[in-house]
Amino acid sequence: MDTEQQGRPAEKLAVVFTVRVIEGGEQGFLDLYDRIRTSVARTPGHIVERLGEPVDDSRQWVITSEWETAEAFFAWQRSEEHRALVAPLREWVDSTQSLRFRVVKETRGVTS
Repeated sequence: MDTEQQGRPAEKLAVVFTVRVIEGGEQGFLDLYDRIRTSVARTPGHIVERLGEPVDDSRQWVITSEWETAEAFFAWQRSEEHRALVAPLREWVDSTQSLRFRVVKETRGVTS
């Protein structure tokens, strides 16, 4: 199903944040992530957050989130609360990458 409603394109934002967790840092990273996800869940405009664990030995974790608008995401990202929450991330990861996408089409599987 397209995310278009009544002829207007959707304005949702998808964020993909990858982190490479340091050797032995998984538990510290997970503890920190729990604090971050609790904060983000209370944020206006936030729709969903997902954490993906690597299935190989890469230590490359993926956090994906979806937002009602880009403005909602960037307001949260610029907040003091967000900065304070993510500051300790450097202790548990050695690299990060953040990608943001405006959702223009969305296809859902058939549910029974």
